[in-house]
Amino acid sequence: MTKPVDPSALRTVWLVCNPASGSNDEATLDALQQAFADAGKPLARVVRFPDEAVPDPAALDAAGVDLLAVFAGDGTVHSVVTGAYGWGGAVLVLPGGTMNLLAKRMHGDVEATEAVARLGDGTALKRERPKVVHGRLGEGLSGVLAGPGAVWNDVREAMRANSIVEFVTTAREAISYSANGPRVVCAEVDCGREDGYVAITVVPRDDGLEVKGFYAESLGDYAGQGIALLGRNFRNGPHDELGKHERVRLLSRGGSAMGLLMDGEPHDGAAEEVFELAEIGVDLIATCDPQGTRT
Repeated sequence: MTKPVDPSALRTVWLVCNPASGSNDEATLDALQQAFADAGKPLARVVRFPDEAVPDPAALDAAGVDLLAVFAGDGTVHSVVTGAYGWGGAVLVLPGGTMNLLAKRMHGDVEATEAVARLGDGTALKRERPKVVHGRLGEGLSGVLAGPGAVWNDVREAMRANSIVEFVTTAREAISYSANGPRVVCAEVDCGREDGYVAITVVPRDDGLEVKGFYAESLGDYAGQGIALLGRNFRNGPHDELGKHERVRLLSRGGSAMGLLMDGEPHDGAAEEVFELAEIGVDLIATCDPQGTRT
């Protein structure tokens, strides 16, 4: 579903940011607020998550908000967008994290200030409801990672805590578990290796769920895959393209619980998880450059 947007209808704008995100320093936030003002959309309020709660539809309607912007990583974006499900306004997802996969789908590979500038420069704006990954535990807006490789999220958290000892310990454990933990299998027809993968990613596209299986053949490969996972750059390292599907069933070999990350956040996976292509539950703003494309 795609609908054109009249920029003049976006009168009251709130921004959700996450000061804990690496890109959310005060100087960057000041520049972003200035970009909104320059676009003729001065911010009525800045919500600093998680110290302040994500605004729900009732709070947004009570304040007369037309546009809810979010500048943060995938985890915070997930909380803000899914928290707005059912709202009649629109959400502007800005690139404020590591991968920014949903923001790139909406605007192309541009800086947050460029996406904001498009609100006021006559650029074509659209309200869209892109496809997402729907599963037992909710929805992945940018994607899902399943398998023992998900343990590298613990290493990423140790990095954030600036603990060298914890980082070294968790990295050693992650390499071991990636090599020896129960692999995950894609149960669809012609969906990859029978012995499974260190990690399988499921990413929503307009025409289906894009599935990739990542494998490793040496300890060096496992370490390399882990480093790629730390940056959520899943495309690094050896992998198999497993096609696009409307529905994907993943199984953990041996029947044990599988590691699971949804939008980069850990969840308690079961021995079997089923994911389907679904539509997001709130309108997002998509922007184009002056030539009408997403750069």
